[in-house]
Amino acid sequence: MRRFWLLFSQTVTVALAALFVVATLKPQWLQRTAPNGTAAGAPVVTIRDAASPAALQPAPGSYSVAALKAMPAVVSVTTSKKPRTPPAQDPWLRQFFGDRAPRQPTIGLGSGVIVSPDGYILTNNHVIEGADQIEVTLSDGREAPATLVGRDTDTDLAVLHVRLRGLPVITFGDDTHSRVGDVVLAIGYPFGVGQTVTQGIVSALGRTQLGINTFENFIQTDAAINPGNSGGALVDARGNLIGINTAIFSRTGGSLGIGFAVPVSTARNVMQQLIATGHVVRGWIGVEPQDVTEQLASSLALPRPEGVVIAGVLRRGPADRAGVRPGDVVLDIAGKPVGNTGQLLNAVAALKPGSNATVQVLRNGTAQTLTIRIGTRPQNLGDVQPAEDGNGLVR
Repeated sequence: MRRFWLLFSQTVTVALAALFVVATLKPQWLQRTAPNGTAAGAPVVTIRDAASPAALQPAPGSYSVAALKAMPAVVSVTTSKKPRTPPAQDPWLRQFFGDRAPRQPTIGLGSGVIVSPDGYILTNNHVIEGADQIEVTLSDGREAPATLVGRDTDTDLAVLHVRLRGLPVITFGDDTHSRVGDVVLAIGYPFGVGQTVTQGIVSALGRTQLGINTFENFIQTDAAINPGNSGGALVDARGNLIGINTAIFSRTGGSLGIGFAVPVSTARNVMQQLIATGHVVRGWIGVEPQDVTEQLASSLALPRPEGVVIAGVLRRGPADRAGVRPGDVVLDIAGKPVGNTGQLLNAVAALKPGSNATVQVLRNGTAQTLTIRIGTRPQNLGDVQPAEDGNGLVR
């Protein structure tokens, strides 16, 4: 019996020693493997592939979905202008230039937005103005020469066309539903560094009297807009186009958080007319308007400085035939209140030539209603004669 217990104890001791050695040198030999290949008893860890739909959900506060939706439709616009050769027959110029012409062309950079699968692109007129060659580069790296379809200097818009297939197209939004405080993204190619997205909010709506365009109704935003962003897209938080970035207020040439975009409602109307006819048709009444200041309001015995005073009327023009006289204060046209010159110009331009519109005016303190048959705004206002009793531009 004693010998049996001695043999048992020796066997257990050798087995424990062997187990210790195996556990130290080959611990994997002691693990059981489950059918799915994991060690039995080990915690199960689920790994989600980064390409799965759940992993593509944006983080809270991210606008990546809106950016990814709009970015492919925003293009880089590069223009070049050939150097002018001084006339060889001018000896004074030849004294400075000789027979050599400047060899370096002028290069311009801007942005554009693809608005149609047919290859139409919206941009700013000042981006392509005076260009001899225009080239467009897509976000996928494709390049193509662009032709000018038409341009409108009064809104600083232009339409280009490229011959490419499979073009990404922007989705049009509705700027009339925009509110101050809405989040917006500005997409373009600033400084030639590549496509860039900046984020901000709508700072103001209906900005006029900035001296940028003839017809102004800008969306103001604090999203960073820099040189090269002109003609690019201003999109809402869903990636829909609400404006074409046009200008910035800056003392240094860089962004100071005050940028302006042409509303998409205006841009769309201009685009459709340029594609259809190559030019834009607008309403016109033939007057020289002037904002009512505090001093004018006092001299005209107005209760408050609002409306637009008519400083001059074109003889035999639409307003003249309707009975509008210098000194009249326009308060309303076609049912739209008029508070300043910009609002008057925009309201008249939106009217269809040949249609009739009622105008509410204040004459010598008495309200009157006149009916004007809207004319067609001349393509070159410089050819229009000065207004009667006025010496300014006839609107």
